[in-house]
Amino acid sequence: MLPVVSIVGRPNVGKSTLFNRLIGQRRAIVHDFSGVTRDRHYGNSFWNDTDFTVIDTGGYVPQDEDVFLTAIREQVHLAMDESDAILFVVDVETGITDLDNAMAQILRAQKKPVYLVVNKADNEERRWNTAEFYSLGFDQLFPVSSVNGSGTGDLLDALVRDLPEPTPVADDTYPKLAIIGRPNVGKSSYVNALLNHDRSIVTDVAGTTRDTINSTYEYEGRKYLLMDTAGLRKRTKVKENIEFYSTVRTMRSLMECDVAILLIDATQGLEAQDVRVLAEAERFNKGIIMVINKWDLLEKESNTFRDYVKEIREKVRMLSYVPVVSISALNRKRIYDVLPLVDRVLENRKRKISTSQLNQFLEQIKIERPLPYVRGHQLKMNYATQVKQNPPVFAFFMNKPKELPVNYRRYIENKIRDTFDFEGVPITMVFKEK
Repeated sequence: MLPVVSIVGRPNVGKSTLFNRLIGQRRAIVHDFSGVTRDRHYGNSFWNDTDFTVIDTGGYVPQDEDVFLTAIREQVHLAMDESDAILFVVDVETGITDLDNAMAQILRAQKKPVYLVVNKADNEERRWNTAEFYSLGFDQLFPVSSVNGSGTGDLLDALVRDLPEPTPVADDTYPKLAIIGRPNVGKSSYVNALLNHDRSIVTDVAGTTRDTINSTYEYEGRKYLLMDTAGLRKRTKVKENIEFYSTVRTMRSLMECDVAILLIDATQGLEAQDVRVLAEAERFNKGIIMVINKWDLLEKESNTFRDYVKEIREKVRMLSYVPVVSISALNRKRIYDVLPLVDRVLENRKRKISTSQLNQFLEQIKIERPLPYVRGHQLKMNYATQVKQNPPVFAFFMNKPKELPVNYRRYIENKIRDTFDFEGVPITMVFKEK
């Protein structure tokens, strides 16, 4: 788990520009109007041999001023809870505002390192004017210009000196299962049901937990590491920040796990955030299982589960290989049905197809569906081999790999899945010129 650095500050002080500068990409939308960054952003940065995660908390601006102040306060609290260090960004052009003072008061009351970043100091006069910001009560002040990068080197030098070492995931000898999903779908309830005790507190009481909760679990002689990504509790009615930090925590766990278990609330169905998380799990080449929780709350007929799964498949056609199971964590119904699926997915990730088998397969699919002609030339694919397992990677050698249509690539993947069992496992295919 990499150390986390959050960027906080009132709207329109240049947080997103600084974020883009630190991660080296234009990921956040930058505009002169306040409140442009409505979605939150996160990415990885590297400086002086140190990797760390950067979070841009954005500039959420509701119409109501009281809600606005609440949202700002919410962001600062969550940043403090989730981060190892905080970049507090202010604007030398406008000077110190009431919002700056309010945020500074909150940040001074906690023990994590805070770096006061006085942005837009892009000339000598403005750099001299940054001295007034010492009145906010922070020892470490850094005049920077996020636009041209001046001063950011000194800021990063100081930042990485204070960051902790990356935290190793506990007990690397067991398969790591990340229990992921939107807030309140029952992640901690499911982990507690498996462990048969309240390892995670399941309640609506305000409060947060800093880290993913890891628990070693044994079932029928096999041991697993359960990574419960829940823990963010609702402080106020402002839920955007809660969901954002939940997503950040989920992404960090996805990078570490072997199998991602996505919990879906049966009463809400598969939503856009679930689809994004599934896509990320596939991008990281993790094993994937979908678990429909709170199944007991649905009115059911004979084909309810079949129809429910069919609807999910239609929403994410590209992930039709992901197994689906229904449970009720609260009533402990079918909670153990997930684990045999986990074992199957783990085995599938490690599956090795011999080169001779794969080339017999290749000849057969070419007979069933010959390679197309492109610009008057016949595409030819002569050889295939599995170059990696856990997760599986296949290399195909052909004459014009860039010309191979997407639908034929999808055809090959589907035939691989039909012929060799890779249920719950993303497949990587590389097409090279012979």
